[in-house]
Amino acid sequence: MGFIYWNTTRVLDVQTDDTIDAEVTGLVEQYQRLGLPGLTDVIIGRSVRGGQGLYVLASRNRRPIAGNLDSWPNSQIGRGGFIEFNYERRVGADAELRHARGKVFQLGQGFLLLVARDIHDRTQLVSLFTTMLPWSVGLLLLFGLAGGYLLSHNFLARLDIINRTSREIMAGDLSRRVPVTPAGDEFDDLAGHLNRMLDRIERLMAGMREVSDNVAHDLRTPLNRLRNRLESAVAHETPDSEAGRDIACAVEETDGLIATFNALLLIAEAEAGSVRESKEAADLSPIVEGVGDLYGPVADENGVSLLVNYGTNAVIKGNRNLLTQAVANLVDNAIKYTPKGGTVSVTLESDRGGYAVVVADNGPGIPQTDRARVVERFVRLESSRNSPGTGLGLSLVAAVARLHDAQLVLEDNGPGLRAILRFPREVRTVPAIAAQ
Repeated sequence: MGFIYWNTTRVLDVQTDDTIDAEVTGLVEQYQRLGLPGLTDVIIGRSVRGGQGLYVLASRNRRPIAGNLDSWPNSQIGRGGFIEFNYERRVGADAELRHARGKVFQLGQGFLLLVARDIHDRTQLVSLFTTMLPWSVGLLLLFGLAGGYLLSHNFLARLDIINRTSREIMAGDLSRRVPVTPAGDEFDDLAGHLNRMLDRIERLMAGMREVSDNVAHDLRTPLNRLRNRLESAVAHETPDSEAGRDIACAVEETDGLIATFNALLLIAEAEAGSVRESKEAADLSPIVEGVGDLYGPVADENGVSLLVNYGTNAVIKGNRNLLTQAVANLVDNAIKYTPKGGTVSVTLESDRGGYAVVVADNGPGIPQTDRARVVERFVRLESSRNSPGTGLGLSLVAAVARLHDAQLVLEDNGPGLRAILRFPREVRTVPAIAAQ
């Protein structure tokens, strides 16, 4: 619209100036051929015809001699001799103020010739453009923003449906599907692809769960029977006999196998989200207290001081058994790798972001380059090859953290390791009632 405005005014100005130049050239030729009296007659003849043409033949002191203007315009002459001015034009009995553009030409003996054209219509057109342009731009912006808002609202609403369904699926509800509308647009194509993918994932997860259940039924029971029989067998042997020692070693190996098997099942259940339905309000304070009471004698046997501080009541939504197992794994690892005379601290902290169970020791720690790797299954560092364990402790802690939307952070304790299990805040804390 700005280009149309600029181009229209330019074309109108060029047309007006060309017409004026042509008339000035013609009148100058009349002056040269007929002299001042002949030019005066021509101007009088053109003046009485009316129309858009304006003419003034004036003396040296700009006193009009002939023409259809009562006086010489009081305006400055611009570039090329052109001039713009206002004049009064009789319309019936009334006088109307109009706008004109003309060119001044100096004749011989000091006479001046002004040839002009009425450009009042052009001025009105320019005024119309200048009035219409802001309104048009404003309406374009208004309707554009309204249309953009409606489009983006619809777009974001469809995305929000997909995101909300995704969050419910990540929370463990694999039966959820993305709604498909009758529109059949690209979002519906995406929803269809996602739903088919979710159907496939649900079938795979159901198959894995069925396999896990079958393994639990087919292997765990025979292993427990095997252990019981080994214990019965070792009871009939003397402790110093070779057979008794071998059977006792077999019992220990069976215990380790059962522990590994149980840890794998727990990790699989936590990662599959199959225990999300069992999540309930759980206070971390008694969990930390219980783990501290459980591992106090173990720490004493290893010559390690165990300090427990659970002075903040922190209620989250979670699975109490898995949370207890995760905290116990962290404390067990800390006691296992802390040398005699060392200290292991278990602290329950609280801030605006949530709660954190912090287990710190002054053992050898974990190099920073290995901290991302130690949470994988069966990963054991060289320094812990000779220590008992399966390499599943931190894997289970990481799986439980993911199940509860928490974070497992491993930091340097200088010396030692500082393991932080950080939970988001879900329920307001209550005043602390116990501290140790």
